[in-house]
Amino acid sequence: MGGEVYEKSFNLSPASFKEVIALLVRVWDAPTRLFHWALAACFVGLIVTSQMGGGAMVWHFQFGYGVLTLLLFRMVWGLLGGHWSRFSTFLVGPREVWRYLRGKGLQHHDVGHNPLGALSVVAMLVFLALQVTTGLMSDDEIANAGPLTRFVSSAWVSNATYYHKAIGKLVLLGLVTLHVSAIVYYFFGKQENLIQPMITGDKTLDFAAPSARDSGSERKLAAVIFLVCMGLVSGTVIGLVG
Repeated sequence: MGGEVYEKSFNLSPASFKEVIALLVRVWDAPTRLFHWALAACFVGLIVTSQMGGGAMVWHFQFGYGVLTLLLFRMVWGLLGGHWSRFSTFLVGPREVWRYLRGKGLQHHDVGHNPLGALSVVAMLVFLALQVTTGLMSDDEIANAGPLTRFVSSAWVSNATYYHKAIGKLVLLGLVTLHVSAIVYYFFGKQENLIQPMITGDKTLDFAAPSARDSGSERKLAAVIFLVCMGLVSGTVIGLVG
């Protein structure tokens, strides 16, 4: 009824009417946005401190523990978070990815993570977890050793150190470069700003889509989950180091 009135008022055809529909949808809840930017900050901190070495390695470990805390939080929030942050919403199988590549993707793929973006997210989370794990078992044989080195064999320490320094770091830099390149491509090639929704949480659509829950109670739940994750990481590290 409202759509018909709007259409007649402006003398628009049904096709052109679709072009003027603008729906503001909450895509990324506040916890997801904070996770994203905190993870980006920790990643930059890890790269900078790894290049500086020396006393900066103390901060390198702290950033690593921060990433571990954030990863644990994201695992839980991927089950309990807002609609578009849940793994069940954006994780799809190979057939769905193939359909998207052929230009036959579903409409909701334009809201949150599309199938390719979902693969990027999974790859980033997996390789970050692998990087943190190998970092906990690494030893530079100078002054810095991960808290798990005394629990594994020298062969494990050697392999973990090699991967952490020579392989994992480059893989993650490659994934971040791919991520940034995709953002640039979407901005200039498709005139779609992917950064703004990750700041404001909202995205303008020309079709109806569910909004992510982002109430005060949801944010309090996220804060409790994060504090529990931080406590687990801190307690474990203190127990291992102490």
